[in-house]
Amino acid sequence: MTLLIKNLRMVDAQCVHNPQDYFFDGNYLFPLQQYPDSIPTDTPIYHAEGCLGSEAWTDLRALAGDPGLEQKDTLEDLLLQLAHSGFKQAVLLPNTKPVLQTKNDIAYVQQKAALSPVTLHVMAAATKDCLGEDFTELHDLAAQGVRVFGDGTQTLHHPDRLLRILQYITKFKGVCFDQSIDPLLALYGHMHEGFVSTQLGIKGIPALAEELAVQRNIKLCGYAAGRLHFQTVSTAAAVQHIRQAKAEGLNVTADCSIYQLLFTDEDLRDFDSNYKVMPPFRAKADQEALLEGLRDGTIDALVTNHSPHEADAKVLEFDYAAFGMLGIQTFAPALTKLADELGWPLLIEKITHGPAQVLGLEKSDPQKLDSLTIWDPEATWTFDASTNLSKSKNSPYYGQTLKGAVRLLLHKGTIVTPDAVSKK
Repeated sequence: MTLLIKNLRMVDAQCVHNPQDYFFDGNYLFPLQQYPDSIPTDTPIYHAEGCLGSEAWTDLRALAGDPGLEQKDTLEDLLLQLAHSGFKQAVLLPNTKPVLQTKNDIAYVQQKAALSPVTLHVMAAATKDCLGEDFTELHDLAAQGVRVFGDGTQTLHHPDRLLRILQYITKFKGVCFDQSIDPLLALYGHMHEGFVSTQLGIKGIPALAEELAVQRNIKLCGYAAGRLHFQTVSTAAAVQHIRQAKAEGLNVTADCSIYQLLFTDEDLRDFDSNYKVMPPFRAKADQEALLEGLRDGTIDALVTNHSPHEADAKVLEFDYAAFGMLGIQTFAPALTKLADELGWPLLIEKITHGPAQVLGLEKSDPQKLDSLTIWDPEATWTFDASTNLSKSKNSPYYGQTLKGAVRLLLHKGTIVTPDAVSKK
């Protein structure tokens, strides 16, 4: 399918470009004045005045409930949310029932995603049932096309197991993803340990739980000469440890959840379980350290950390509620909130080039775009039952009017034109 796009301001890691016309020939996007051939007269036209565009986005951390927990979200639900929210690809966590840990499990996901404009990269479980003990069949999984290994929402807490995983997956250029936190230090915790948790009388998760785990895992990564990606970094000390590791030349990368940049532990004073996430919202100083880590390149990517939960898992007393919130459909509004603070070029870098580097998916010619996301940073819409594409609604934004909406995704030769005010 071809498409002529009028008056679009493209964004890359360098700047927001002036408006101009673009032509998509079915494979690549060209500035209209650089297209070598004549444009077919019947080419559809998309008017993009007031909109921004970039290479389509990549999410390194998203969860579905399929198989086994489809009441949260099916793979079809997840793919629809991703496509309508501007994402061309995402890393799928293995924490389903059964866990995604065999060739058949991976084939099941690949078959379901085959016809979608969104590409799913399965994070195959590195240990059986994500329990951190026995290894899965890493070589067989690699033969199925898997390159990302980890236990998803469960930390790889056993140092010997993590070391062996790092050593083994280097044989097929794999990368280990880990949400690093010491499970014993975090035991029975429900929010960030600090002044607010003390006032509320809630057992806290100390920043030390993440800091020690990150420091330990950096040492293991250096010893193994492997590739380690830290997911959902949330503390100032962890950012500093990763910064130092990169300065020493270790092969480590990191991401953080976009909502960590928008909320702190102060937002939990009303005991709203929609704000209960893992890692927990930290203090303002930690949030500022994350912002600085994004600016200086310590943090390579922003993620949705999309975790759907049915009402029975969230509409409970705070201590009993599950961790996690929806993150995909509210991602464009979250970017819009951060644009003044970080600027669009840096934000786009962290959801395109940055995560592509983590996955080892760098293009041979960075100037040739085979995907496109167009969004309107000024558009307003309400996130409610009429627009929610998930079976779940565990989001503090639910019922609110938001600013920033994706208008078009172009990937795999398919054009997706979501409408932010009507449910598909």
